[in-house]
Amino acid sequence: MNSSNLPKVYLIDASIYIFRAWFSVPDSMRGENGKPVNAVYGFCRFLTEFIERSGARHVGIAFDENLTQSFRNDIYPEYKMNRELPPEDLKNQFKYCRRLAEAAGFYCVGHDRYEADDLIATMSLSMREQGFRNIIVSGDKDLAQLIRGDDLWWDYARDRQLKAPQVIEKFGVPPEAIQDFLGLCGDAVDNIPGVPGVGPKTATALLQAYQTVEGVYDNLDAIASLKVRGAKTLGAKLAEHKDKAFLSKQLATAAYDAPIDTSASKLLRQSAEVSLLKEIGQIMGGRGDGLFERLVHSSKLVQAV
Repeated sequence: MNSSNLPKVYLIDASIYIFRAWFSVPDSMRGENGKPVNAVYGFCRFLTEFIERSGARHVGIAFDENLTQSFRNDIYPEYKMNRELPPEDLKNQFKYCRRLAEAAGFYCVGHDRYEADDLIATMSLSMREQGFRNIIVSGDKDLAQLIRGDDLWWDYARDRQLKAPQVIEKFGVPPEAIQDFLGLCGDAVDNIPGVPGVGPKTATALLQAYQTVEGVYDNLDAIASLKVRGAKTLGAKLAEHKDKAFLSKQLATAAYDAPIDTSASKLLRQSAEVSLLKEIGQIMGGRGDGLFERLVHSSKLVQAV
């Protein structure tokens, strides 16, 4: 079977869309307790529009449970330490976003030691082995490293879609080398150091020549002949910061071994729990009732297939 004809599974990076909802929906939207519910409402709107647009039957939604204590912080304590933590009014809404998604029949996963990226990676590998084509729903470029074959990275909010050839066009390297790219040039967003003085253009040139960080370090003596700025001193610079390069690649590499259930039956969308949606609706002060009705209707359509 052509891989493009395989059944699709949609793997959603929840935090991206919760944060986007928080910033795009006014925090004047309050629930019955007077606290903001704007992120919950915006996330509900995203889920509703996404499911109506995609018609997805198999969906996994990954949540970040701990933003400062993943296994990567054991390896490198400064990892993501440059990020501001969510304000309390947003933190309080995360749990309701997950309850909402579960009440709408979606399979949700989270772990206090693995990031959402790792949970998505783990599901993607397993679902590929079970005969599915992965659609990674996220605006995070790091997750492009998961793309294989006819898989797709879909930045839903900006409606940008990348397959493997487009990943190469955008980054200059194939999906499986994204972690090598970040290992060399680093990632300021996640506080991944990379090699000082090596920027994206240099990292791309090195990987086009030697494919991986390991390949680069196996060919340090040949780097001086590359047509790249500062090539004559680049080998010495890389040698000096070898530990940072390999550490950075390790930090940037998604883990595929998160301890979660990844069976296809788990990711098959279930019927919405109407009573739980009503409970969440009460907490939200009646906000989103029309969206809830659409979520219930879409879950019935899935069950009818």
